Amino acid sequence: MKEKTLHIKNMVCPRCIMAVEGLLDKLNIPYRSVQLGEVTLKAVLSNQDHQLLEKELENLGFELLGSRKSVLISRIKTLIIEQIHYADEPLKEKYSSFLARELHHDYGYLSHLFSSVEGMTIEKFIVRQKIERVKELLFYNELTLSEIAHRLGYSSVAHLSSQFKKETGMTPTAFKKENKPAHRALDV
Repeated sequence: MKEKTLHIKNMVCPRCIMAVEGLLDKLNIPYRSVQLGEVTLKAVLSNQDHQLLEKELENLGFELLGSRKSVLISRIKTLIIEQIHYADEPLKEKYSSFLARELHHDYGYLSHLFSSVEGMTIEKFIVRQKIERVKELLFYNELTLSEIAHRLGYSSVAHLSSQFKKETGMTPTAFKKENKPAHRALDV
C-alpha cells in the first residue's frame, strides 16, 4: 500500500482537524494523520472516492488542492498560522528565513507566488494574522499588552499598538474596552 498526502485549503484550527478526521471516518477512508492543511492517507484513493471526498470537504468549507502552486501557498499560510496562533515561543528568525527553510524554496519566489495569487504580500498576511491573535488575547484578558507583544515577536508595545491601530482603526486599549465579554449575574 502506498501512502498519499492530500493538501486541504482552509484548515486553520484544531476544530478543522477534528472535522476532517470525522469526515474521513464517516467515509471509511483510512488515514495515518491529519494536520493543519494536510492529510496522509494510508492508500491512494479511487477516482470515485477522491471525487466524493472532494465534494464532502467542500460542504464543510474546505478545498482539496491539486496544483503544486496552490499547495505551496496553502503551506505558507499554514506555517504562518501555526507559528502565530499555536507556537509557545516567538519565532527566533525572520519569517522569510523560516519559510524558505521549511519549504525549500527561495523566499523571493515564495513572495512573488503568494502576492500574485493572494493579492497581498506575505508580510501583510503575517500582520493580519498577528492582529487577529492580538484581538483574541485581548478579548480573553489573560496577558498584559507587554506579554502579548513579546509572545508575538513585536519589538515593543508601541510597535504592536501602532500596527494594531493601522489595521483596526483603534488602539488595543480601546478594542479591549469595546469588546469586553458580557458577564451576567447567575440569578438573573
